Order: sequence, then structure tokens, then C-alpha cells
Amino acid sequence: MPGVQIPVEPMTSDHPSVVTSNSDGDYDLAVIGSGGAAFGAAIRATNLGARVAVIERASVGGTCVNVGCVPSKTLLAGADAFHTAASHPFPGLPTEAGSANLGALLGQKDELVGRLRQAKYVDVATAYGFEILHGQARFAGPDTLEVDGRALRARSYLVATGAEPKVPDLPGLAEAGHLTSTTAMELAELPARVVTIGGGFVGMEQSQLLSRLGAKVTVVGRLAPRAEPELAAWMGRVFADEGIQVVASRAVAVELDCAERVVVCAEGTRLVADAILVAVGRSPRVGDLNLDAAGVKLDETGFVAVDEELRTSNPRVLAAGDVTGAPQYVYVAAAQGNLAAENALADARRRMDYTGLPSVIFTDPVLAGAGMTEAEARAAGHDVASRVLELENVPRALANRDTRGAIKLVALADTGKVLGVHAVAEGAGDLILAGVYAIRFGLTVDDLADTWAPYLTMSEGLKLVAQSFRGDVKKLSCCAA
Repeated sequence: MPGVQIPVEPMTSDHPSVVTSNSDGDYDLAVIGSGGAAFGAAIRATNLGARVAVIERASVGGTCVNVGCVPSKTLLAGADAFHTAASHPFPGLPTEAGSANLGALLGQKDELVGRLRQAKYVDVATAYGFEILHGQARFAGPDTLEVDGRALRARSYLVATGAEPKVPDLPGLAEAGHLTSTTAMELAELPARVVTIGGGFVGMEQSQLLSRLGAKVTVVGRLAPRAEPELAAWMGRVFADEGIQVVASRAVAVELDCAERVVVCAEGTRLVADAILVAVGRSPRVGDLNLDAAGVKLDETGFVAVDEELRTSNPRVLAAGDVTGAPQYVYVAAAQGNLAAENALADARRRMDYTGLPSVIFTDPVLAGAGMTEAEARAAGHDVASRVLELENVPRALANRDTRGAIKLVALADTGKVLGVHAVAEGAGDLILAGVYAIRFGLTVDDLADTWAPYLTMSEGLKLVAQSFRGDVKKLSCCAA
């Protein structure tokens, strides 16, 4: 998994071990899927001495490397470079953007995907020595899989089939046709007008990508609905400045008017589009698994139901990653797979700990967060204090001539213990790691305010917002402690 390093752990008395008897099956662990959760599980199980099979019906690597993180972020980086060439804040340094060559950009994306799929998945499987079986897996019973009709038995099974873009049941959408996050990254030609249904992380990233490449984009929905309202408002201003229209409504129907598509909103607004991008969430890939035969139950939203140890209603079957409805990040999937393998094979009782879990939306500027929002902290019963620091008070942002954004810190009112760190800023995805550490290890705003921060870095903003709990940071000298 790109960015997810899971080292080989030496077997010591401190590590659980698996009894490697295959008397009751062909493998100790059979994993359905080959993405982050699957490889996290396969690596951990192999380190425990287990015999492992990973079963994949399509391309090895799952969502992240094939149609998710890797291709989207490299395309976003390209669009950012193109946008900056045409509109940067240094008028004394003129540049010329020219025109976008979409085919060349897609070629670079495909080359990177292929290279990382080989290096981070196929070669990793070879290095660890677990098998990748190609075919469609389905349960034939509570303790038996079939792979393209061939029976396969294991001591334990792991469902790690991931999720795919959800398509809403909108009247007229099927007839009009639509793009998803997957198909939008394969466009040979850029549509002139795009309407994006959904303002979450996929909708925001893909909308800004398409806009910066030259499309006229309108977003239907609330931008960043789970983000701090001050930061969501910043993203609204950024989108408006870049010519991306946001209609804070919901789509209720799609109509065809000759060659044009028309998205009809709840309050009556009608938006004409050449292409409609659907970005309203993700659905679990469970339809072909025959989970009923295995006695594996789904939850009320259709995801595989698991307990805190990632066990399903069948004691021999566990599930991990996006298919469980967990936070849909590759690092969560990998951690869940690791945990599930240990619980399945080593008689462990581990549970996931999401304290300080980070999220990053790779817009420009980046929207990132870790821990609780202010609303979540109050809903959990905490008495909280919060501060928002506009980037116009951060020297790095001033030097960059880019003060779009802000940093927000949420803490307990009495002790100052940090509960949440959130930012809209260039480099916010890197800045937020310090926030993860602060939350994970129980630091306070005083700890952050009194800790070294390198001058003229965006990370200094976290120190400054912590100092704002004590007084007005606008009265500080540039590098005063």
C-alpha cells in the first residue's frame, strides 16, 4: 500500500503466534480482496507463520492504488501545477500555462498506477510468500469458499472486498448517464460543463480538478459537511474565487433536453450539464459473495456487520476495510486487516483505537483534520474551548502570498487537553500529523504553545493557534515565543 509501511516483525515471546496446522483446510487464512485491508492482513498472517491465500477477481491492489488515492492525487497535482502556471501570486514572474494535454496527463497517471501496483502489491506478495489466486470468490457454506467453482477451505476467512461509488436513485439519472470518481479519471476529453452531485471529499477534489483543467463546474450539495463550519466556509470562498458554483441544495431528478442533461434541484434550480459527476458516498462490494450461505449478516446500511474485534456473525469469518463501513482511508483498512489477522489466527482480542484519526481532502488549499470537531466534542458531553487562527497571522502564509484558510484547535476548557486540530492551508495534510500526536498522547494547548516550532513553516501555525488561548497573537513579533 503506498504510504503504508508494515515491517516484518520478528517472532518473539512478546508476539502472538499461530498454530500452523492446515488439517482443517487448504489455508490458515483466505482473504477475499487485494487492497489495503487484504494486504495488511496477509502480511501480518504471514509474519505469524500462517499459510495465506489472497483472492482477487480483478486488478490486484484494490481501490487506493488503482482507482483511488494514487491516480486522483497525481491528477490533482498536475491540475494544481497547471493552475499555478496561469494564476500565481507573483506578478513579477510571468508564466504561460498553454493548453492542457489530457491524454498525456492520463498517461502519466496510468504509468504511476502500474508501477506502484507492481512494487507495493505484486512484489510484496512475492516477498512475503503468500499466494494470490485470481477468480471470483463466493461462499458455498459457513466454512467453504468457491473460487471460480473450485472449493477452497481455510481455518479463517477475511472479507476485504472494499467499496465502490454509490449511485443515487434519482429519476432520469440512468437514462442521462453519469460519471463516478473512477470513470471521471479516465476521460479522454474534458466536458465543457459538469454538475457534481455531492460536496464531500470526492466531490470537492474532483470538482476542483475538472475546473482547473478547464471545465465549468457546479456542485450541488453542502461543501465539506463534516468539517468545522469556519473551514467549510473558507472552502466555499476558494471555490467561488475559482469560478466553481456551489448550490447548497439536493438533486431530485435529471432530465434530458436534446443532447443536454439538466439536474433539477429541490428548490427548483435547473442546472444544464454536458456531464454529471456522482459523488454521494460509497457502497460495499458484497453482491457476489453469497454471504447468506456463510451466515454473515449485513448492517442496516448494507455493509458487513462486525463487532469491535472485526468478527462477523460467523465465528470463522472476519471483515476489514471499506466493506465494513469503517472510515474509508487506506491506513484504516491496513490497520484493520492487521488486527483482524491477529484476532483470527493468534487467539487475540484486539480492538481498533481511532483516537486522533486524521482525514485529508486534497483540494487546494488542503482541508485536513484530526480528532473531534467542536460540535462532536460538545455532543460527547465535553466542556470545550476553541480558537480559530486565520492564515493572515501565519508568517509562512504571508511569505507564500497565500493566506487562504485558517487553523482551528479544540480543547477541554478546564485542562486544555487537545481534542481536535483542523486546518485549511497549503500543506495542511502534513501539518495535521502534529495534531494527531497531540491528541494521541494527551498534550495540552500549553504543551503546544511552549514547544519548539520552526519559523516560516506552516506547522508554526499550530503553535500560534495554541498561543491564542493565552492572548492576541497579532501582538507578537514575527518569531517571538
